Amino acid sequence: MSDDSSKTTAAAEPLLPEEPERSSEPVAKKLVPWGLWTAIIYTLFIFFAAQLAASLVVLLYPKLKGWDSARATDWLNNSVPAQFWYVLLAETITVASIWWYLRYRKVSLRIIGWRSLRLKDPLLATMGLLSYYVLFLFSYGVVSHFFHGLNTSQKQELGFDHVSGTLNLLLTFVSLVVLPPLAEETVFRGFLFTGLRRRLKPVGAALITSALFATAHLQFGTGKPLLWVAALDTFTLSLVLCYLRHKTDSLWPGILVHALKNSVAFISLFLLHP
Repeated sequence: MSDDSSKTTAAAEPLLPEEPERSSEPVAKKLVPWGLWTAIIYTLFIFFAAQLAASLVVLLYPKLKGWDSARATDWLNNSVPAQFWYVLLAETITVASIWWYLRYRKVSLRIIGWRSLRLKDPLLATMGLLSYYVLFLFSYGVVSHFFHGLNTSQKQELGFDHVSGTLNLLLTFVSLVVLPPLAEETVFRGFLFTGLRRRLKPVGAALITSALFATAHLQFGTGKPLLWVAALDTFTLSLVLCYLRHKTDSLWPGILVHALKNSVAFISLFLLHP
């Protein structure tokens, strides 16, 4: 009797949950109610649809004010508040779409990595940022060696070309350093990577996530050549962010890396070389 009991107990022990936060793959695949194609299609749809919707909303302001086309165009292209509201609306719509979908599927934000910020996250972010710079320099050297026509001087269109004054600098900082990391990590390393990881190994999921993230930064529709340098940059960054997301089961290290990287660009563009 005791032998049977001990065997039953021993057989049941492996089924007991083991501190999911320390596991290399903490989110059980069966708990994720969306798969590969849903992750890809929904991510791309909301990413671009949110930008279109934000543009349409911002365009309403000049019309309501009764401005002529020249004044409206100047405001849309050169006004920092206009750009700020566009970014705020686009990122809010993007995150709200992910939140709605998770509510619809009756799962928590925790499943895509929204957990409490931990004391070690800033340290992980610092290590991640350094890893990104090393990896980017290496990949840039390799790509430049094989693709001699790569345009390294092409400027990324940020939408903030005329920034002066404390308020405008603050709005620009929030638009570039705060909002994009929160929204893009939620969508790409949160929703997309989690869905891909249900069907693929982490490496495959990271490569597809990074390829789509890079594609989203090629800046289609600007009338200028595709921004391949930015695509290489964001692809490299995303690989590091996916690794952090997979190993920590949290979005916070990636958000901090993303924000730190954008902070360096903000300081360089608007403070050191205004």
